[in-house]
Amino acid sequence: MTLLAALAVFAATLFLVIVRPFKLNIALGAGLGAAAALLLGLVHWHDVWVVWQATWNATFTLIALIILSLLLSEAGLFRFTALHLARWAGGSMGRLFVLLILFGAVLAALLANDGAVLILTPIALELCELLHLKRPAGLALLFATGFIVDAASLPLITSNLTNIISADQFKLKFAAYAAVMGPVDLAAVTAGLAALWWRFHKALPARYAVEDLPAPRSALNDVVVCGVGTGLLAVLLISFFLAPRWGIPESLPALTAAAALLLTAWARRRPAGAVLRKAPWSVVGFSLGMYLVVYGLRNAGVTSAAGTVFAALWERGAWTLAYGLGGLMALASALSNNLPALLIGGLGIEQARLPPHAETLAVYANIVAVNVGSKLTPLGSLATLLWLSLLSARKWQVSWGEYVRLAWAVTLPTLLLTLGALVLLRP
Repeated sequence: MTLLAALAVFAATLFLVIVRPFKLNIALGAGLGAAAALLLGLVHWHDVWVVWQATWNATFTLIALIILSLLLSEAGLFRFTALHLARWAGGSMGRLFVLLILFGAVLAALLANDGAVLILTPIALELCELLHLKRPAGLALLFATGFIVDAASLPLITSNLTNIISADQFKLKFAAYAAVMGPVDLAAVTAGLAALWWRFHKALPARYAVEDLPAPRSALNDVVVCGVGTGLLAVLLISFFLAPRWGIPESLPALTAAAALLLTAWARRRPAGAVLRKAPWSVVGFSLGMYLVVYGLRNAGVTSAAGTVFAALWERGAWTLAYGLGGLMALASALSNNLPALLIGGLGIEQARLPPHAETLAVYANIVAVNVGSKLTPLGSLATLLWLSLLSARKWQVSWGEYVRLAWAVTLPTLLLTLGALVLLRP
């Protein structure tokens, strides 16, 4: 009965989040699901503390990145960058498309997927406006940015909050992780770029007029805020590399950078308060609420069953384990968000009691699945939810049905090829 109740609460929560009756926002829908799980005894108050311990660092890091991104967007840095990218592409829309994807892959690797989506999406939106793109071409650029920030967030422990949680759980070393997942990330970027080009190249016009673009410097609303923000991003990048070695949570330097830029904006009399009020805070509440709902599934025995399945997959070899576990966890991420799905996968791997080399493969396959496979639905990752919020704020409406039709055509080949690369390059 406990399992049935947990599944019922999970299904009801998905209904509230996807259908959004009475125009509920996603945070309230997930919050109602979490409240139901508490009232029915599927999770207990001490579980709330356990979930908070697992997510607080990720949550505060995300909040800091939101603040940094919104302040830099208001100061004009992203429009400035968009104009430079458009000039570097020399009027070729195909070249601009590829440049934007590769730039996004670098941002995701260095500043994490959530930070990358907050930086890259405004750049793509600015390009759509500057180049007067019609919806098919604009959607091609926008979808590519939303996809690549998750698909390319594999190479470093700091590239995705899921990587951080997995590294903490399984004691993964920074250098050892990068040695395995760096090459795997190259495979993911290559596969993703090929899939995006195959799906969208026909929607792109051949050329655009570079000479009609304004000078990049004209886009800057506040040179000081942009300069300070750029410096803070560079320092933040270095801190992301050093923080794990020093035992410092990634949220500490991120929050420090956000506070410094906030003070700079206020001192420059920029509309910092108005900018913060526009932030998509609901995605943070959604993540925590959904995490609790899925934790109820964990308490009902789902992770134990997952461990049994993972052990059976390993008996059939490395390829079966990687693709079987990867496929299951990709679907779990798509249905429930990748952070709670990562928790179920990680606990299942622990309970499977695999030999060390098989456990390592399973952990990396779980990371690939929740980072890449989460793109199958808008629910899959915080980055996707942030992407949708940023698009909606600029009057670009993408329905969930339209998103899924686009996502499956790009995500499935990317996921399959990336998991194959992992098995070939496995430690």
